[in-house]
Amino acid sequence: MTDAGSAAPVRIERDGDVAVVVLDKPPLNLFDESVFAGFEAAVAELVALTEPGRPDRARAVLLEARGKVVSGGVDVTAFRAIAEGPDPEQRGTALWARLLRVSQTLEDLPVPTVFAAHGLTLTAAFEFALACDVLLAAERASFGLVEIVVGLTPSMGGPQRLAERAGPARAKELVFTGERYPAAVLERWDVVNRVLPDEGFAEAARAYAHRVAAGPTLAHAATKRLVTTAVRHGVRAADEITPQVSGPLFGTADLRGAVASFLDEGPGQATYRGR
Repeated sequence: MTDAGSAAPVRIERDGDVAVVVLDKPPLNLFDESVFAGFEAAVAELVALTEPGRPDRARAVLLEARGKVVSGGVDVTAFRAIAEGPDPEQRGTALWARLLRVSQTLEDLPVPTVFAAHGLTLTAAFEFALACDVLLAAERASFGLVEIVVGLTPSMGGPQRLAERAGPARAKELVFTGERYPAAVLERWDVVNRVLPDEGFAEAARAYAHRVAAGPTLAHAATKRLVTTAVRHGVRAADEITPQVSGPLFGTADLRGAVASFLDEGPGQATYRGR
């Protein structure tokens, strides 16, 4: 695990049961090759850290950033190098395939994932946020997919995940305009889950991540699979896999302990260990 004191622009810190992915590349947390590679390494590490049965398993993931903004976007010189170099179409295709794998791996983690946006969140950072289960935003936060300024469309999974959250019309509007949208607007559009006060936001986001980490981790994984299946393949497809996904939960220590706690002490008293 990367040491929290290192100069790496992307690192993982442990906070109990929560694995915290930190973006820290001042002053604007711009995405360049070092940041893209950092996120690739981080999500690969998260796959190992969240593996069921691991004694020190991370039971939730929180993504956060240091500095005044979450990210000012991508360092455009990276795009120039592709556009003006040899085989630009092939290299562009390879770039998006590579970065989509990062979004997909993050999305497929078998634990709850939370993105904490404390300020301006543009392009690649916003697309990674949309690959998380829950997007928390401070009141002052704003968001944008502004790729039109360089003749691109967002290609790390953002438009399609926006469409899942807000519907196709809103997704196209946000990308077509390239505007920045306040957190409150995107909360109304169901893109942002919750808007929290600026003061104490980082602490509140950590508390939220710890809350979901303390839950029945295997049941949360089942929830993620059922919701994703319903959204992408239909409710009946989710119905089809429900017995196979939810049935094994009766064999978990968490379920047995929670049932006993409910019967002996009433609801809301159970504690979970992720097993």
